[in-house]
Amino acid sequence: MAGSNQKKILTGKEVAEHNTRESCWIIVHGHVYDVTEFLDDHPGGSRIILKYAGKDATQEYDPIHPPDAITNNLPPEKHLGAVDLETVEKVEVVVTDQEKARQERMAARPSLDEVLNLHDFEAIAKQVMPEKAWAYYSSAADDEITIRENHAAYHRIWFRPRILRDVSNVDFSTTILGHKSSMPLYITATALGKLGHPDGELNLTRAAAQHGVIQMIPTLASCSFDEIIDAAKPDQVQFLQLYVNKDRNITKRLVQHAENRGVKGLFITVDAPQLGRREKDMRMKFEADDPSEVKQAGSKDVDRSQGAARAISSFIDPGLNWGDLDWFKSITRMPLILKGVQCWEDALEAYDQGMAGAVLSNHGGRQLDFARSGIEILVEVVEKLGEKRGLKFPNEKFQLFVDGGVRRATDVLKAIALGATAGNPLLYIVGIGRPFLYAFSSYGQEGVDRALTILRSEFEMNMRLIGARTLKDVVPEMVDASNIKSHIVAVPSDHLFETNYESMQYAKMRESKSKL
Repeated sequence: MAGSNQKKILTGKEVAEHNTRESCWIIVHGHVYDVTEFLDDHPGGSRIILKYAGKDATQEYDPIHPPDAITNNLPPEKHLGAVDLETVEKVEVVVTDQEKARQERMAARPSLDEVLNLHDFEAIAKQVMPEKAWAYYSSAADDEITIRENHAAYHRIWFRPRILRDVSNVDFSTTILGHKSSMPLYITATALGKLGHPDGELNLTRAAAQHGVIQMIPTLASCSFDEIIDAAKPDQVQFLQLYVNKDRNITKRLVQHAENRGVKGLFITVDAPQLGRREKDMRMKFEADDPSEVKQAGSKDVDRSQGAARAISSFIDPGLNWGDLDWFKSITRMPLILKGVQCWEDALEAYDQGMAGAVLSNHGGRQLDFARSGIEILVEVVEKLGEKRGLKFPNEKFQLFVDGGVRRATDVLKAIALGATAGNPLLYIVGIGRPFLYAFSSYGQEGVDRALTILRSEFEMNMRLIGARTLKDVVPEMVDASNIKSHIVAVPSDHLFETNYESMQYAKMRESKSKL
């Protein structure tokens, strides 16, 4: 920590004296910070900080903040130095009845052998995760139409299988940005892994290595970037998802550090100039507040309505624009991919500006509600880039990726078919995010391992059933996507997905504390 070597080692007693709104110090990872002036700016509200005033807040801090959040958001003069942890009074952890019940449900989980598909992990996670964690992972924008459409869009695509082909051996391995992957998918970036499990994103790193798939490291991981890199096996391929900081020097340091550590691709998120309204997450925040403390004398009017999401994202630059791409080219040699492209016009611009590819994505339905699904966008991008620039897909110079709503290997195969043009080597892949979060939230690394094993089994079976020996055989003629743009169309209900979907709640009256 900057300047801490010149400061004396504080004692727990000294820190404990600063336990009020007027003078509030907290301990995080063995270092002391003066957060008095930050109380009313804290996106999660002041109450949670005051709860740990003069105490060690590390246990509360870790699951919902990237490791360097406090050092990046507080001026150096507020970094007061190290503390002798032997002198710090331990914070008593009170196990509530609600938590006891959750732990009982965790003990009653079905065995992994009984988990047959990715929907199962979601159903289990909903029951065993802490409520705030579930709210953050599962929430989406506004009325949550888009998060459901992301999955429903795949239901409007039907297979046209080919028969009497020798499918004794099928091969569904591929490459992404020139790097081998055992399956046509990657683990896409998702924030705050420790909300679901103490090992956070390390569960994904280890399972990705075991199965030969690629992990995209999130900017807003609960584990530090170097922890995730250090947990990888030699020659394991990893990408970096980047939220661009308003302070370009911070972004430059992160990007160049990632390149020096061996990261093979930079995925720049371009669909989040402002955080979407994720009301499940927001409602958990309101329920955690005491209304009498939301506004106190002398405090500022601060929007504290964004729950865990806003607490980690206030640094993101809403001014990011096409003119910044040349700057990225000047600071790194990594391939640059725009993550969050949502129409063919922007995909064309990305191609013209020399990007290595585009992720057709609406941020898992968490940003703009009524944004179209990635799979629907894919159809128009393939058509229009072929028409405007003569491109055929998959294309080595400009690779297309899709994420959002994938729950089965059949979803991936549909995307591959729609992103392909006959006669080209396959360089096309699909990102999966939430299902792996639910897997490790329920079972740790073994859950992610099981999820990838299930997908591998599904790929093998469905490749045979559609008559494809390799992914090169998964061509547009194998699917009927004529209804892809029909946003209301009669298809059989998906009971597994609909059962897992938790309906949004309305604002509720508070319980009266008066006695009649």
